[in-house]
Amino acid sequence: MTDPAPTPPERPMAPAKRRILETADALFTSESIRGVGIDRLISESRVTKATFYKHYGSKDRLILDYVAYRSRSEVERTATRSTPSEVVRGVVRDAIEDISSADFRGDAMLNAAAEFPGARHPVRQHVREHREWRADIVAAALRQLGHPLPGDAVDELLLARDGAVAGAHAGDPVAAKAALERVLERVLAAVA
Repeated sequence: MTDPAPTPPERPMAPAKRRILETADALFTSESIRGVGIDRLISESRVTKATFYKHYGSKDRLILDYVAYRSRSEVERTATRSTPSEVVRGVVRDAIEDISSADFRGDAMLNAAAEFPGARHPVRQHVREHREWRADIVAAALRQLGHPLPGDAVDELLLARDGAVAGAHAGDPVAAKAALERVLERVLAAVA
């Protein structure tokens, strides 16, 4: 299984900076990145403007930290899975848990990519790197399970995952979850 790229140990985040990031996570995920202004972020984070600018300097820097925070959360969750089967099933289970949540509004990373359509925009680059990491980790797990076509299987599974989260947000979450589970079982049947 491929490990995520090594990163230097993180210094503890200042409480105010963490509060700003957690507020941004909640607001950007439930509403939109571009739809939430700095004044609202400052107000709901319970910090001063000076504190916001001290920690982030600009909304753009906060947006990049938000995307990295979302990515790091999935990397950390995946690192707790000890078997290749848990890794593969976990990608689907995580999507289904997200879809089932009362405040589900689609996939945060896909939504971020949609808000920044320029292929070279730093947000899109972060999203692309995260998606490549996810594909690599699932492909490695499928190879370890002995899947005869792990590259094709990861493409099918992750495309089904993306379609399920988009379809659940725009339409029928029950059908989206059921379809995603069927794709997962079909992919894993090839290694049985």
